[in-house]
Amino acid sequence: MAFVIDRYPCHGSPRLGSMVLEPTPESVPRARHWFRKLIGPYRPACSVDDCVLLISELVTNAVLYGRSDEEWVVRVEWFRAGSSLRVELHSPGFPESVQLRTPDADDAHGRGLLLVDAIAASWHSGPSRYGGTVVSFELTDAWPSCRPA
Repeated sequence: MAFVIDRYPCHGSPRLGSMVLEPTPESVPRARHWFRKLIGPYRPACSVDDCVLLISELVTNAVLYGRSDEEWVVRVEWFRAGSSLRVELHSPGFPESVQLRTPDADDAHGRGLLLVDAIAASWHSGPSRYGGTVVSFELTDAWPSCRPA
């Protein structure tokens, strides 16, 4: 696992940080732990618990459904987008396969994007700049104003 924290998001770059995770089930709790730790110094006003839940769901989906013939990783990046917090998750696979589903009550999987749709102000999926798929979401009012450090 590798991670980066960008110290001055208001000065030239909106990216706050990123993680590169192995596509294994153990990466789900690691993503929760490290995102919480790395976002803490920015003190977002939005719910970090909600954000951690959505990241957990998307990393789980990437681990379960991401496929490649080559070695691959799961990338999580988070950005300041105006007053919102935007999180992107990049993984291999086809963007067309990302769909909201309506699982049966006894289905063990299939609720991750429903949670993203219900909690996030908005979400999007499409081609990733790294190849494969990106799924992103935004939580509004994370930073009512940008104050330079």
